Amino acid sequence: MTQQLLMIEDDTRLASMVGEYLRQSGYGFTHAATGAGGLEALQAGPADLVILDLMLPDMDGLEVCRRIKGQGGDSARTAVLMLTAKGDPMDRIVGLEIGADDYLPKPFEPRELLARIRAVLRRGGDAAGNHSASAGNHKVMRFGSLEIDRDARSVSVSGNLCELTSYQFDLLVALAERAGRVLSRDQIMEAVRGRELEAFDRSIDVHMGRIRSAIELDAKDPKRILTVRGVGYVFAKQQD
Repeated sequence: MTQQLLMIEDDTRLASMVGEYLRQSGYGFTHAATGAGGLEALQAGPADLVILDLMLPDMDGLEVCRRIKGQGGDSARTAVLMLTAKGDPMDRIVGLEIGADDYLPKPFEPRELLARIRAVLRRGGDAAGNHSASAGNHKVMRFGSLEIDRDARSVSVSGNLCELTSYQFDLLVALAERAGRVLSRDQIMEAVRGRELEAFDRSIDVHMGRIRSAIELDAKDPKRILTVRGVGYVFAKQQD
């Protein structure tokens, strides 16, 4: 089945160029020029991924992202790739905090946009069983009351489901598979995305904060994901 993309972007010329490129790459593509129009389009028919510009004429793109992720049902599972102003990390950080799956600064190369779309959809597609666990890996990992189910792509603590984005789930799995090993931010991102981390990119810390809020009893005093100052993070082997 053709994967469906929705672009919410007030620059109609840019949207037309991107749409033509993505259709040629095998995707279904629709466009909305306003935030309200984009939300209406999602209600009319689900999309696998939304390409969301943060500078929209009728509402803040961050608010659009918040509504998409807060609607529940299929919309809440829709991946969001934000288009942000180059050199403006604050919007990027806030967007990641409210559930966006990735970001791309403007101006961008269409090939990089396509690569990021494929990466985000591939992470989400793993939920349908499009990957196989490596030999010897258990599909369900348990650490005390924390349970990570690779096949269902779900995380629970004491039987209660935790809300994580697809990307945050992959970050958690990457850490859990290497429990007890201290990993730098670059190593974590490389394990998840398969490419080198952009210099000085601190978005990994935002995601870690979100994961801790979901799985820790006290995110301010974490016991599962520990910070190693000057190095990175380590997932504790022994947990309650």
